[in-house]
Amino acid sequence: TGAQQSATVANPASGASPDLLPHFQLEPEDVYIVKNKAVSLACRATPATQIYFKCNGEWVHQADHVTQHSTDRGTGLPVMEVRIEVTRQQVEKIFGLEEYWCQCVAWSSSGTTKSQKAFVRIAYLRKNFEQEPMAREVSIEQGIVLPCRPPEGIPPAEVEWLRNEELVDPALDANVYVTPEHSLVLRQARLADTANYTCVAKNIVARRRSASAAITVYVNGGWSTWTQWSGCSTSCGRGWQKRSRTCTNPTPLNGGAFCEGQNVQKTACTTLCPVDGAWSEWSKWSVCGAECTHWRNRECSEPAPRNGGRDCHGPELDTRNCTSELCSHAAPGAEDVALYVGLVAVAVCLVLLLLVGVLVYCRKKGGLDADVADSSILTAGFQPVSIKPSKADNPSLLTIQPDLSTTTMTYQGSLCPRQDGPAKLQLPNGHLLSPLGTGRHTLHHSSPAAEGADFVARLSTQSYFRSLPRGNTNMAYGTFNFLGGRLMIPNTGISLLIPPDAIPRGKIYEVYLTLHKQEEVRLPLAGCQTLLSPIVSCGPPGVLLTRPAILAMGHCVEASAENWSIRLKKQSCEGTWEDVLQLGAEPCTELYYCQLEAQACYIFTEQLGRFALVGESLSMAASKRLKLVLFAPAACPSLEYNIRVYCLSDTQDVLKEVIQLEKQLGGQLIGAPRVLHFKDSYHNLRLSIHDMPSSLWKSKLLASYQEIPFYHIWSGLQPFLHCTFTLERLSPSTCELACKIWVWQVEGDGQSFTINFNIAKDTRFSDWLVPDSEVGAPALVGPSAFKIPFLIRQKIISSLDPPGTRGADWRMLAQKLNLDSHLSFFASKPSPTAMILNLWEARHFPNGNLSQLAAAVAEVGKQDGALFAVSEAEC
Repeated sequence: TGAQQSATVANPASGASPDLLPHFQLEPEDVYIVKNKAVSLACRATPATQIYFKCNGEWVHQADHVTQHSTDRGTGLPVMEVRIEVTRQQVEKIFGLEEYWCQCVAWSSSGTTKSQKAFVRIAYLRKNFEQEPMAREVSIEQGIVLPCRPPEGIPPAEVEWLRNEELVDPALDANVYVTPEHSLVLRQARLADTANYTCVAKNIVARRRSASAAITVYVNGGWSTWTQWSGCSTSCGRGWQKRSRTCTNPTPLNGGAFCEGQNVQKTACTTLCPVDGAWSEWSKWSVCGAECTHWRNRECSEPAPRNGGRDCHGPELDTRNCTSELCSHAAPGAEDVALYVGLVAVAVCLVLLLLVGVLVYCRKKGGLDADVADSSILTAGFQPVSIKPSKADNPSLLTIQPDLSTTTMTYQGSLCPRQDGPAKLQLPNGHLLSPLGTGRHTLHHSSPAAEGADFVARLSTQSYFRSLPRGNTNMAYGTFNFLGGRLMIPNTGISLLIPPDAIPRGKIYEVYLTLHKQEEVRLPLAGCQTLLSPIVSCGPPGVLLTRPAILAMGHCVEASAENWSIRLKKQSCEGTWEDVLQLGAEPCTELYYCQLEAQACYIFTEQLGRFALVGESLSMAASKRLKLVLFAPAACPSLEYNIRVYCLSDTQDVLKEVIQLEKQLGGQLIGAPRVLHFKDSYHNLRLSIHDMPSSLWKSKLLASYQEIPFYHIWSGLQPFLHCTFTLERLSPSTCELACKIWVWQVEGDGQSFTINFNIAKDTRFSDWLVPDSEVGAPALVGPSAFKIPFLIRQKIISSLDPPGTRGADWRMLAQKLNLDSHLSFFASKPSPTAMILNLWEARHFPNGNLSQLAAAVAEVGKQDGALFAVSEAEC
């Protein structure tokens, strides 16, 4: 770069001494012009008579030199020092031709001497880095290299690194060093190395910073060792035991992968059943002893107690008095005779009291049988019912106002249904039910709409409640009084039935029903627990209900007592989730009850709140239903075509959400949905695509299949799990797509989809999507919310609630409707029949067959086939 050694040129004058040639004490140095500031060049020589600068081969004008003379104190020789200034304009005049340089030439009487060349350059530093460090996520103990190529500059920039704005000093940290190419190297990533790293370049002109690169050092989770096996779940017979492990060795950090596999293992176990001991037969009496006693004994050996069974209760030895020739006995005295007479008198009194009680009971029973009205009510009551108000000019219509003053009663009969064969029970017409005649009549009963506009006005102006937010598609709301009603969230299978008289008279409630998105509500699950239903709220919480409301919602469990332990969870006011009911076990409270059917559950609750159905698998045979749904773009302007395969919990609400999501994405359904049974076997779900014509399409999937981890599906907390198959057309004119998609659980159930359609115009599966215009009303108030007319309902309840002869009461109705497994729950309520009819309404609205219910009711009180014949037209 630059400097040339000084050169000495001999003067041709004879006799010159080389010792008197000028030599330079100070030579000009390379300098940089910063911005517009001029630079100074200096040189000093002795002995020298003249010194001039030459720049780029041209002499600098004498007027531009600043000269200073002095004498060297050591030698006494003259010393001459010269300075010049160089401006940016001077350098820029020759920019691009060659570098700008200057040189001193010194004269003495003996000759001349030239100094080294000093180069003058314009300093700069560009703004943009040629290469900046990039953000990365690395595993712990993995090496990291962060490259940095600083901006171009003169002089070349120096580089330093900042970690979270603090200087990185390799001298203080042996794990860090900087390469000659300015790259920062971390030999082994540590958790402390998680930070923002910045490359800084600087020279005499400027200081530049690169964009910060976020380095995240993550830790993948590792399993701890298994715990010991728990005790067997049953104390007798076959059960299960489990052991667990935690993902804490190490715990995943900074987004590291969670442990693969299950945290709980279960296995079958068998516990020996305890056997209680039982006595053997008594031995024969011994010979009568000298003390006029003999004895006998027995042993606890038939069977002997084992496996923790109870010992025998009672004496092992029995001793009695005996009579023999050697023993004398006194005759019974007068005291013994008086005792015996007293005992006989007490026994006679007890027998008389028992006879009186039996007679009273029989008389009451006969009177009760006479009060059971004849069942003509059950056929006449199911005549067509019009909700229109009766016209004054039509006297042929019979107008009957419903009796809403029915008092609450508590059932006090037997729970066991009685089967007494085909014998007919003669029921005279009683005072409870009045026959409505043999002809056809049209019954009219009032509703809130029929009571006039003033009722509606009063209902709408009540301010006992706080208004609810409107417009949410996953919410329904309505204002209700003692007549009850129904809330429904369309296309979700979720509804809330508020029976008549559930709301106290004189009260008006605004009730809401909400379907929650799972990301909005955190439901903690432990072990093998899994979410089986949507999370639903009904409220407001804390309102007074005198009878249970019925919350209906779907579920995705293949229920069996051997494979599942299913619990109903409710969120408390503090936000914690509590088990309020275990299905199949004796309920700990009468506030909740659940009827679990194949695809839906019906929850009786006297306290509104937030509910969810959670299951815990008891064996690897436990399974959930998954709904497999295929979507693809309705339009394909590019060569790429994506097929999305959703693996959803088999409930209507999740399918509705996916359909709405796909409508926003412009997707269309390309295959009929399928159901797959996903088992608790810890195996993942795999998806693959096959039989695609290679001359028309190719798949961009690098592996032979895609996989969804078992836990992501089993938890039920990730509602929209899906995989995407990206295909590419080899020609824009290709519109026909034919292939097969397989979805299967490893070592489990599987389904296949055969796809063969035109991607440009085929919409054959659009019928599966429910149009928004076809959804029903979300709120129904009063009689319009029920299939059974109010008057008929009241008469059925008053007829079947009292215990009937030969079981002809609500118990038989429950049996006819296949609800006899819930007799204990029905009997715990003031009106068992009302509970049965409420459940029927919840299960069969709006498409229930009323004639089938009429037939079942008629069977309960059947006397005369002609009298109780109910046609579909009459219903």
